[in-house]
Amino acid sequence: MSTPTTVKEAVKETLLGTEEATNLSASHRALFLNNAKKDEKTGQLYMGPEEFIEAIAPPNEDYHKISRDQYGLLFRVADRRGSGKVTIGDWAAFENLLMKPDAEYEIAFRLFDVSRTGTVKYEDFRQLYERNKGPDSIPFDWDCDWAKLYIGDKSKRHTLSYSEFSQMLRGLQGERIRQAFQRFDKDRDGYIEPEDFARIILETAKHKLSDHLLENLTSLCNISTGSRISYANVRAFQNMIMEMDLVELIIRKACTKSADGKITRTEFLNEAAKVTRFSLFTPMEADILFHFASLDEPSGRLSLGDFAKVLDPTWRYQDVSEDSGKGVGLQRAKTSTRSILLQVAESAYSFALGSIAGAFGAFMVYPIDLVKTRMQNQRGADPGQRLYKNSIDCFRKVIANEGARGLYSGVLPQLVGVAPEKAIKLTVNDLVRGFFTDPKTHHIPWGYEVLAGGTAGACQVVFTNPLEIVKIRLQVQGEVAKATEGAQKRSAMWIVKNLGLAGLYKGASACLLRDVPFSAIYFPTYSHLKKDVFGESRTKKLGILQLLTAGAIAGMPAAYLTTPCDVIKTRLQVEARKGDTNYTGLRHAASTIMKEEGFRAFFKGGPARILRSSPQFGFTLAAYEVLQSVLPFPGKSKQEQVHTGVAEVVDTIREKDVASPHARSRNALKIILDLDEDFGRVRLPDQQTWKTLPTFFAGNKS
Repeated sequence: MSTPTTVKEAVKETLLGTEEATNLSASHRALFLNNAKKDEKTGQLYMGPEEFIEAIAPPNEDYHKISRDQYGLLFRVADRRGSGKVTIGDWAAFENLLMKPDAEYEIAFRLFDVSRTGTVKYEDFRQLYERNKGPDSIPFDWDCDWAKLYIGDKSKRHTLSYSEFSQMLRGLQGERIRQAFQRFDKDRDGYIEPEDFARIILETAKHKLSDHLLENLTSLCNISTGSRISYANVRAFQNMIMEMDLVELIIRKACTKSADGKITRTEFLNEAAKVTRFSLFTPMEADILFHFASLDEPSGRLSLGDFAKVLDPTWRYQDVSEDSGKGVGLQRAKTSTRSILLQVAESAYSFALGSIAGAFGAFMVYPIDLVKTRMQNQRGADPGQRLYKNSIDCFRKVIANEGARGLYSGVLPQLVGVAPEKAIKLTVNDLVRGFFTDPKTHHIPWGYEVLAGGTAGACQVVFTNPLEIVKIRLQVQGEVAKATEGAQKRSAMWIVKNLGLAGLYKGASACLLRDVPFSAIYFPTYSHLKKDVFGESRTKKLGILQLLTAGAIAGMPAAYLTTPCDVIKTRLQVEARKGDTNYTGLRHAASTIMKEEGFRAFFKGGPARILRSSPQFGFTLAAYEVLQSVLPFPGKSKQEQVHTGVAEVVDTIREKDVASPHARSRNALKIILDLDEDFGRVRLPDQQTWKTLPTFFAGNKS
């Protein structure tokens, strides 16, 4: 209804008076006037089914797992006279009904009180159920012993009062689950398949559960050693979802007492024993609760944020309603296109920052790398033939003979090459790890961690080898100039042209032999140090100092254990001087070094590699973190804080909305939908939502 009409009706009621209920609030009255239409014959304002749904279930509300058209069920309750019209008086009575403390059960009762006599007849209830259940629903036997206890035997049926009807609805879901279990238990051994269990829950309780629970129903079989689900498992699951409010209260109290806002299964059961008069929850029920809450964080110690995925039925993987239509499909397409472009931009942004950070890290430790290369290139077993006694002596002589700038000979190729090298290594490692990681538990087997690291190391050789050989030849130029009178210093471009494409990949086999095991050792070690030693999780973010320490420790064994491969690579890639052995390949270099210099020669420069690799990662990571904070990605929202303390997470699980008429009507529908998930859904071709009984059958005049 338009605004002028609304004002006109309000003025008319003020001048002429009205016989409608006086307890209708101004906001509810305005809601009626905004959606009502005028009867052409009588001039009376009323709402039909469509207008009623617009009023009680506005399009901008969250309907959780309930289809919006199912709110048409409530029209039958609001239409007190059965005329197909809801007047303002009917609307006032309906709003008043929603404010009652037991509104949910009373609405369900009035829906099945066809004759409006204050009782529900078995015949009416059964007929309405059969007419409105889903076509593929799991059958329910209304002649079972459970139903007879409430409505009597066939020869002695009796009507149900409001209290009796409410109590029957309370236990109906449990009986539906029991009968469905027996139907799927074809072997009569007390077990059903996980897929059958999922179907039972989806048909009986989908409207009350979160996306997280619904997506992982089949995983219930994992709480025991078998691959099937027992009736005890099903009963325990049902008990947990029936007592969600009490479970939430216990969890909140237990988390409040915990120092870090997290609790274990034992702490939950201890708190449950204190809160309840009797020990209400069994060990299996606690196992089920913690099983579903810990699928994304299998640590055994969980926070309110973890439990929210189980306790809060509004929790979703995506903030999109179930029946959002073509508009959402179009929006998804637009969002998908925008998301791809955004990912490309963010990847370029991360690549740029990673390049700068990697170059910074390489520059800071480059003198150590130069000393390492000089030590590894030093040949001869006789100490008299050696230029340097050790790494410190090498460092001192480079400064004495070549100056401080000599420590940075060949740094430019290193800075140019570190960007693609680091980018490829990190990207490939993340891709392979992501492929083999379980999306639900986020667990990756140890062997696949090693495979991911090794694959990353192999891929980086494409860029690493040409840059390494140019860098190494530039690094040893200083000692060549000292040993050979009149030797010219060469530029990086001269070395590239002189080597050619094939020459740039000289020693690539040794480079692979070094980089593959290095990354295979480094990445798994770094990951497990973060998780197992420093306790990183989805609820705990490590600080820069902890990341630096983890990176430095992981780099030590990776660097030292691969030193022999690095020595062989250096010998193959450096330009041999007069009188030195000219190595022809990997095996020849290894055997010659062993024969002429002994086993210890394979670990020349090992300490220098450790001193270089560990701090290089530290400097790179620190620079990357600082750059991200100083130069944030344009338009990127602030990263969501990870809650770990009780004070921060008390609002994680939403408080119950008991004042909103929309919320109360939604809760009433949840009770009605315990009968069948499809109650009230639009069915083609007649487009009816609620199939009533024929007038002569119902026994009324409407």
